[in-house]
Amino acid sequence: MGISFHYSGRIAKAELLPELVEEVKEIAVLYHWKYKIYETYLPEDDLGKVVYNSNIYGISITPPGCETVSICFLSNGLMSDIVHLLFFGKNETREESEYLYMLAVKTQFAGVETHQLIIHLFRYLSKKYLSDFKLIDEGGYWETNDAELLKTNFKRTAALIDGFALALQCLPLKEGETIETYFERLMKEVNDKRKL
Repeated sequence: MGISFHYSGRIAKAELLPELVEEVKEIAVLYHWKYKIYETYLPEDDLGKVVYNSNIYGISITPPGCETVSICFLSNGLMSDIVHLLFFGKNETREESEYLYMLAVKTQFAGVETHQLIIHLFRYLSKKYLSDFKLIDEGGYWETNDAELLKTNFKRTAALIDGFALALQCLPLKEGETIETYFERLMKEVNDKRKL
């Protein structure tokens, strides 16, 4: 639970990767964000293919309070990351293998300003280095560039998280109660309070 964004795409040209990595690294250093650099030279003959090797290419950054943002690619040029490669890289079924290219980052606990910075970074990168780039922003900022809407969505989500945490504290699990029964009771209580 919390504001996240979801993204996918591909690198426009293999030779752009070293410059992309260097620019993202400079931003990470400027903001004192942790970063990890992977391979920086994509094999040009793999771009656009369905198959890929077992390497990750690119850079990941981790702003404080934020999940890691992967600006990484498989050898075929599609965006992915090390975790997705480990979990979904060997899947034989099409449905499961599609998860390999579905990236998401939760920014709820990093705050509005960090969320905005990351979205602006992706706006820049998508124009200069990426193709077929798609981003869905639960905060609405990517789609609207509306900072007030983003703040409202962050506040609303924080209130939901706080309310749920408070409900868990006020209504503990009863002895012998199943998790399903507990959540039914909890949700009834939450819904009853909303009606007041």
